[in-house]
Amino acid sequence: MDLYSTNALTTVVMSLLGNPQFLLNRYFGTIQTEAAEEIHFDVTDGKRRIAPFCSPLVEGQIVAELGWTTYTFKPAYIKDKRVFDMNRPLKRSPGEQLGGSLDPMDRLRALIGWQLQDQRSMLNRRLEVMAGEILAKGLCTIQGDKYPVVIVNFGRAAGNSVTASPLWSDTANANPLADLTNWASIGLQSAGIMLTDAIMPPPVWNAFAANAKVQAQLNLFRAIGAPPTLDYNTPITEGAVLMGSIVGLNIWQYASWYVDPVDGNQKTIIPQDTVILVSSLIEGVQAYGAIRDEEAGLQPLPFFVKSWIEPDPSVRFIMLQSAPLLVPYRPNASVAGKVL
Repeated sequence: MDLYSTNALTTVVMSLLGNPQFLLNRYFGTIQTEAAEEIHFDVTDGKRRIAPFCSPLVEGQIVAELGWTTYTFKPAYIKDKRVFDMNRPLKRSPGEQLGGSLDPMDRLRALIGWQLQDQRSMLNRRLEVMAGEILAKGLCTIQGDKYPVVIVNFGRAAGNSVTASPLWSDTANANPLADLTNWASIGLQSAGIMLTDAIMPPPVWNAFAANAKVQAQLNLFRAIGAPPTLDYNTPITEGAVLMGSIVGLNIWQYASWYVDPVDGNQKTIIPQDTVILVSSLIEGVQAYGAIRDEEAGLQPLPFFVKSWIEPDPSVRFIMLQSAPLLVPYRPNASVAGKVL
């Protein structure tokens, strides 16, 4: 079997565990593929209409169908290409005993495995970054090398971006519980869905947990399988940790970062001064356009991996390709509140 064939490499990449993807998996878990360069998505009108009255002696009233709008977007393309110099496998790998214990071909296979995992991890984190921006802003900024800045606005209502007054940093006067309740009602009114999750970055969580009005309801705030607690020492891993539930909302503390390829700086995936209220019924999808590669059959795939050799000098290349866009079919099922 050719260990570097497309089928073999794709099988390996699919089996690799990626970095935490809480936002992607919880709110954009459905995959949509299209055998075209463009991605299409429909948005229906969501008016709260009621049946009209009329006399029983007249003709029935004609009620117009709800309309919808189809949006089309050509997603930016991802081409993550890695090169393997044939001199590299002749040297000891990190962690290998001094003097070397592996065959050069074993080192090459290990190096390729590490690079495949890194490619998958980078793609996953890119999708998580897109999910964070969509939930926080109702839009997605697409920007890259030789790709002009494009902002995909999903039409979230302007009223779904709010600011606490007073801010939660004013612990004496702020009322986070009233804010969360009111903002959840905004989502219910604009999307017809009760928002169930409140996602807080660490600074927001700290201000929330320090508030006396929150602490007064300590008996209602219970983490799953644990006694009531607002312990500041709750262990945090990259991604999300369920801190408990209060006023009908699951409270998640979320901490995750990425290195922005535009400026090389490390940034947080969600704004550090904002709480995001959202429902899993936002109907988020991972949409993928066709892979523009004959070896992929020009088919729509979440990703496509291939490998080839340049014979002189001998160099092996591996490339991962993808054409992704995340789409919230119910964009109003999220509310972002600036609280710090």
